[in-house]
Amino acid sequence: MRKVALRNLAAHKVRLVLTVLSVVLGTAFIAGSFVFTDTLQRTFDGILGNEAVGVDVRISPKDRQAQGVPNNIVDELGKYPGVGRVAPNVNGQMVLLDPAGEKAVQTGGAPTIGQSYLPPDRAVAEPEKFVQGVPPARPGEIALNTGGAERSGLRIGDRTKILVPSQSEPIDVTLTGIYEVPSETGGFIGVLFDDTQARTLFTDGLHVAYVDLAATGISGDELRDNLARDLPGYKVQNGEQVRADLRKQVSDALNFINYFLLAFGAIALIVGTFIIYNTFSMIVAQRLRELALLRAVGASRQQIGRSVVSEALVIGVIGSTIGLAGGVGLAFGLSALLNAFDLGLPTGSMAVRPRTIVVGLLVGLVVTMISAYAPARRAMRIPPVQAMREEFATAGESLRVRTILGAVLAVVGIGCVVLGAQGTGGTAAATVGIGALGLIFAVLLTAPALSRPLVAALGVLVRPFGPIGRMARNNAARNPRRTAATAFALTLGLMLVSAIGMFGTSAKASVDVLVDKGVRADYVLAGPQFLGVPFGAAEAVRTTVPDVAEAVGIRGAAFKIGDDQVFATSADGPLADVMNIEILRGSGTLGDREVLVSEDEADERGWKVGEQVTPAGLDGKKIPLTVAGVYEKNPLLGPMMVSQAVYNEVVPLNFRTDLLVLIKAKPGTDLTEMRTELERATEKFVVVQVQDREEFKGAQGAQINTLLAILYGLLALAVVIAILGIVNTLALSVVERRREIGMLRAVGMQRPQVRRTIYLESMLIAVFGAVVGLLLGLGLGIGFLRTLRDFGIDQIDIPWTQLVFVLIGSAVVGVLAALWPAVRAARTPPLAAIADL
Repeated sequence: MRKVALRNLAAHKVRLVLTVLSVVLGTAFIAGSFVFTDTLQRTFDGILGNEAVGVDVRISPKDRQAQGVPNNIVDELGKYPGVGRVAPNVNGQMVLLDPAGEKAVQTGGAPTIGQSYLPPDRAVAEPEKFVQGVPPARPGEIALNTGGAERSGLRIGDRTKILVPSQSEPIDVTLTGIYEVPSETGGFIGVLFDDTQARTLFTDGLHVAYVDLAATGISGDELRDNLARDLPGYKVQNGEQVRADLRKQVSDALNFINYFLLAFGAIALIVGTFIIYNTFSMIVAQRLRELALLRAVGASRQQIGRSVVSEALVIGVIGSTIGLAGGVGLAFGLSALLNAFDLGLPTGSMAVRPRTIVVGLLVGLVVTMISAYAPARRAMRIPPVQAMREEFATAGESLRVRTILGAVLAVVGIGCVVLGAQGTGGTAAATVGIGALGLIFAVLLTAPALSRPLVAALGVLVRPFGPIGRMARNNAARNPRRTAATAFALTLGLMLVSAIGMFGTSAKASVDVLVDKGVRADYVLAGPQFLGVPFGAAEAVRTTVPDVAEAVGIRGAAFKIGDDQVFATSADGPLADVMNIEILRGSGTLGDREVLVSEDEADERGWKVGEQVTPAGLDGKKIPLTVAGVYEKNPLLGPMMVSQAVYNEVVPLNFRTDLLVLIKAKPGTDLTEMRTELERATEKFVVVQVQDREEFKGAQGAQINTLLAILYGLLALAVVIAILGIVNTLALSVVERRREIGMLRAVGMQRPQVRRTIYLESMLIAVFGAVVGLLLGLGLGIGFLRTLRDFGIDQIDIPWTQLVFVLIGSAVVGVLAALWPAVRAARTPPLAAIADL
């Protein structure tokens, strides 16, 4: 029977290739996800392996955005038993300008970090290795890593400028040295400053970022344990622990990317499962007489089942192996694509771990075997004599049980979606997710019963084609199980497309409403997403543009309230002049030790106007504040607003920046002329953009569009597999109807008419799958969007134009998928097909 299985595969090479391809694509995506993230992990591990080398103990705040280590503790460490050398370090984000001082050096999203340089006689960690020039020795001098020097085009002795968000003016600097980093660092730029200047730029003068220590007289681990006991409020680690901590942070970030990619790989494999199932179901149906003959000459039921499973096993092995190799290629291509877009990621050789090989092979095999299980059981139950009388027909099993079960699941699913949509947050979203899963299975079970009436209704699309159209409609409705299984692959993909599309348009509509209703400013100053607007930009506008009535900077700070981390905003001017804020209770005036809270936050925590609350900074220091008022929820302001005094108390200097600057013009101002003045005033802050309200909305929409493009690109794989499924099903259907097609040709049907019939049948199946998928996606999309109201997405906008294009595209895809099967059908020899028994 193994020989029978292998010969059957060899005799149908095209069918083998199409089925294998379904496994290859899904497996390649899974393997490629692992290879890509493993490669990044190994590259980052190489970079981080050079961190804290030679350091016996490092003391740092427990949260990266906390104020740091106080100078008085640094001074005491020099007297601590067992401490030989103390090396305080400071750092912070900044922007490096090109040699002309007119443009920011592009890093592709990687950070530009400024840090203090300590000479070897003061440093504890291994010193940087300079390949050109000398280290910075005084304020105004900098050194760059080799990658930063290459990106900037700066050479030794060149002068340029830097921007530090917390500083009011760009700073003139001269490049004195270039140092080498042992590993590839992508777009990262490391800028070394003289220690005195670094402290001026990145600290408040009272703290440092972290302290490296060298032990003397005792071991480093003993010194670490002693300090950990005496400094419980800080993170005390040896060098290896520092590196392990950094690797874990990178690993956690990469795990998110990996899970994200694997989710889409799983979608592709699920779609592929239906294709493989459909293929084997049709293969068994077409081989009824062959299998019955094998039973008649002595083959047992188990042997028949094993022959079908053996074919699936071969397909799984071949598909998984090719998919594994394809995954490496996919990871390489993804890495090359990201580098082409200059996203600043470090590069390295592809990392293929044993886990990737095992998972890739197992996933492909398991998916294929599960998909072939039901057809194999059906083959085992074939009655030999009955099957030898039939002609390429499957046993007509009733659809009643599965349809009733599907209807029950649909009712439960709809109930969960409606229930979840009444709330917000994670629990509500999980409830909607359970409902979504129920509805997906409901559609899977009821699709065959739905296919006949829906395909009949869609027959209006092919009515202009006369008898050819009616024949195509009848063919599509003839085998509802096959039609439903073929269409469901496309249904699943387009369900996600429509839900994601609705999320995108609703998010953009919510931003538009938020800005239109909440922002009174005429212009907005915006900067890079992870850097913000340098403090000096707002001051430059206030002092040099006479038509500006108000320029208010919005800043962000993080607090701890119990176990929660809460975001707060702070304004450096009269916020009510540039934004619409509805005060529900209390006063909108904010004193130095007062806080305003949103209605939702106040209700959640039970805070009342006049009550004293004690949020803590990220360093754990509690800050007593009085609730001055409660305002209506506003995503631009977040759950809390604090004064500038509190902001300065909790946010370290190296993290201070304006998120936005809102600018209101004086009455009667020519806004076009004022824009020119604003651009001139902020020209020296090269990363700052002047935007009117429409441009600001467009910039937020562009970020959403980028996310949607990534999601659509990942979903494209599932849609491609679904298209392959249509091709495969139609090709097998042509074989199944070989005698029928031959008879039609014999009574006068022309080859173009045969092709047209297959085209229209494929189009109907594709449109059927698309309609069900879009309707399901819209329902689930509305449910999920309702759970996101607390995150600022409070508008539901259905992308009707996109949905129409998706439907038209589905029809076109159906026709394209039928090209090869239609040509094959048209070439069927009439007499040979009729005589083929």
